[in-house]
Amino acid sequence: MERNSVSPNSIAVQSRVWFNPSLESKNYLVPGSIAIVLTMIATLLTALVVAREWERGTMEALMATPVRIQELILGKLIPYFGLGIGSMAFCTLVALSVFRVPLRGSFVTLTLISSAFLLGGLGIGLLVSTLTKSQFVASQIAVVLGFLPAFQLSGFLFEISSMPLPIQWLTYLFPARYYVQALQTTFLAGNVPSVLVTNGTILLAFAALFFLLNARMTRKRLD
Repeated sequence: MERNSVSPNSIAVQSRVWFNPSLESKNYLVPGSIAIVLTMIATLLTALVVAREWERGTMEALMATPVRIQELILGKLIPYFGLGIGSMAFCTLVALSVFRVPLRGSFVTLTLISSAFLLGGLGIGLLVSTLTKSQFVASQIAVVLGFLPAFQLSGFLFEISSMPLPIQWLTYLFPARYYVQALQTTFLAGNVPSVLVTNGTILLAFAALFFLLNARMTRKRLD
């Protein structure tokens, strides 16, 4: 019997990638790109809201009205929240119809997790616009706090496990990390409660923190 002969009862071991066996990069990148779109809408656009009012001189007129500060904030944020949900739905439609990315989870779950991320992004944008009275400064801060971390530190483009350990720790400070994980799980694996509930809770905690800071720093005054 030859040394290199194979027994008919031998076991052949083959490796397989879970949830994306074809190893198509679009199945990872397209869901993650939704986080970039929502970050631009929630953080960058919202950061310009109050700053634009100060630059145009219309904030004084708003302060003179009987409208409460909570009503003023809601009036600024609700349109951008609706715009964000609409953009998420459109991006999902494009992902399914054009890029043929599978959606193994439910659209309701995707909407809920996106809403939690949008609330945090709106909180960041509102906080930036409250602290700065210049659209240029607000946009630059929003890019640094929102867009760049979502692009580089969320796992959308670069695998977090391949980053240096200090950078991996830094990624925990940005909501986009948890949203990208939830997006990829919903699209490729389905409704996995252990992942979605954990990430959704963290996103809601970020949103609560930012809105609490806004409540402490936003006052109906001209100074």
